[in-house]
Amino acid sequence: MKKEKDGKFKDKIFAYALKNAIEHNGKALSNNVLNSLFHEGLDKKDIKSVIPKINKIVEKINSLSLEEQKEKFSSLDKEVSHREERAGLPELENVPKTGVVMRFAPSPSGPMHIGHAATGMPSSLYVKKYGGKFFIRIEDTNPKNIDPQAYSMIRDEANWLFGNVSEFIIQSDRMKKYYDFAEKLINKGEAYVCDCNPEEFKKLLKKSKPCPCRTLSAKEQLARWKKMLDKKGYLEGKAVLLFKSDLKHKNPALRDFPLARIIKTKHPKQGTKYRVWPLMNLSVTADDIEYGMTHIIRAKEHKDNALRQEMMYKVLGERKFPKTFFLGRYKFTDLEISCSKTKKLIEEGKFSGWNDIRLPFLAALRKRGYQPEAFEKMAIQRGISEVDKVIHEEDFFETLNNFNRQILKIKSEMVSFEKAGSKDKNSLEILMPNNSLIYCKSNLDKKTIKEGALFYFDGFGYCRYNKSENQFWFCHK
Repeated sequence: MKKEKDGKFKDKIFAYALKNAIEHNGKALSNNVLNSLFHEGLDKKDIKSVIPKINKIVEKINSLSLEEQKEKFSSLDKEVSHREERAGLPELENVPKTGVVMRFAPSPSGPMHIGHAATGMPSSLYVKKYGGKFFIRIEDTNPKNIDPQAYSMIRDEANWLFGNVSEFIIQSDRMKKYYDFAEKLINKGEAYVCDCNPEEFKKLLKKSKPCPCRTLSAKEQLARWKKMLDKKGYLEGKAVLLFKSDLKHKNPALRDFPLARIIKTKHPKQGTKYRVWPLMNLSVTADDIEYGMTHIIRAKEHKDNALRQEMMYKVLGERKFPKTFFLGRYKFTDLEISCSKTKKLIEEGKFSGWNDIRLPFLAALRKRGYQPEAFEKMAIQRGISEVDKVIHEEDFFETLNNFNRQILKIKSEMVSFEKAGSKDKNSLEILMPNNSLIYCKSNLDKKTIKEGALFYFDGFGYCRYNKSENQFWFCHK
C-alpha cells in the first residue's frame, strides 16, 4: 500500500512541478509543489518524507528548457487539479450593516517585517471589502521589550502598507482603563491577587487545587490590588492579579491565568508613572470590548488566549465574542525576521539600520520598490489557513516578486541599461540586495529624477530611486 501511495505522489509531484515551472518561466518552486499536494490528499505527517522527493524532481525539471517542460506536461495535464484562482478572501459571516471592526496588533519590539504584512493584511482587506473600522493597536505593556523607534515606524509603515487605518491605539496610554477593568473583575469576584510563592502556586494549579488567596473576600482582594499599585506596596515579582477560572479545566493553561504583574523597569513612553502592567489577556479583552471588535484574525499560537478572553467576555456579560480566525505562520528555513535578534545585529554594526537593503523589514522593502498591492495579492492567494508554511527565502520572494512585477510594469518607466566599469560623473549607482554597489550608464537625466521614482532598467531589473542616498535600490528582476 505504501509503495502504491509513494508511486501516486511521485507522478503528482512530477506533474505539479512541471505545471509550476511553466507558470514561473521555467523555474518550479518546491514549496508551491508541496502546497498543491495537500489538495491531492497529502497528510501533514508525511511532509518530511515527501520534501526530499519534491526537491529532487524540481531540480530535474528546472534543468529542462521551457519547451521541454511544456512538451512533457502535455501528457500529464490530467494528473493535476485545475482550481479557479481565488478572486478574494473567503466571505465573512454575521457582518453588521455598518461594516466590520477589526484590528492588527504588532509588538513595539521593532518595526514591521514580512511576517507582519502576512498576518495583518487579511484584516485590512476585509475592512476594505465590507467597510467599517481597522485599528492598529501597539501593545506596549511590557516595558522590558520596547524599541522607542517602533512607535513612529509602525505608524508610518502601517499607513503605507494598509492604507485604511482608522486609528492607532497605544495601550500604555490607556492604563487607567485597564485598572478600572481589573477592579470590575475583582468586584465581581472573578479575579484575585495572589502573593503565594510562584512555584507552590504552580504545583497547586497542576493538581487543580486553589491557593489560600483565591477564597479571600472581594474587599480583601481590592486592598491587595491597591497594595500592588502602591509604590511602597508589594515588591516586583511578589504579587500577581489572576483571573478566577475552572481549576478542573482539562487544559491547564486555562486554569486561573495571570492578568497583571509588577514591573519596575522604566517605560520608554510612560517613564515610572506606572508599576503594575496588564498582561495581554487583560488589556486585549478590555480593548476589544470597548472598541467593539466584530471579527479577529490572529496568529494560531493565540488559540489559548482567545479562549481565555472569551471566558472574560462571559463573566462580564458581554453578549457576543468576536468571530475569530487563526493564521499559520511563514516558517523560514533560512531567513531571520526576529526584531530582537535583528536589533542586536544593528547595534553590533552588522546592519546599518532597519532599512538596510539586506533585511526583510518593510522599511527596506519599501525603499527597494515593493508595492502594498503585491502583499495584498499574496494574502489573497494564501487565504485564511491555520497551516504553517515552511518556506525558503528564495521561494517566498519569488512568489512576492511575481505579484510585485505585475504592479511595477504599470508604474515603472523603462530606461536603457549598460553596466559601467567604475563610478564616474555620468554613471548611476545601484545598491544591490547583498549590499554591494554596481554602476551603470543610462539615458536617465539624474537632475530630473524624483524621490521614489520607479524604473525598469532594460534587461537588468526594477529599481527605486532614493534621493537622500542618491542611489537606485535594486528591487528584483
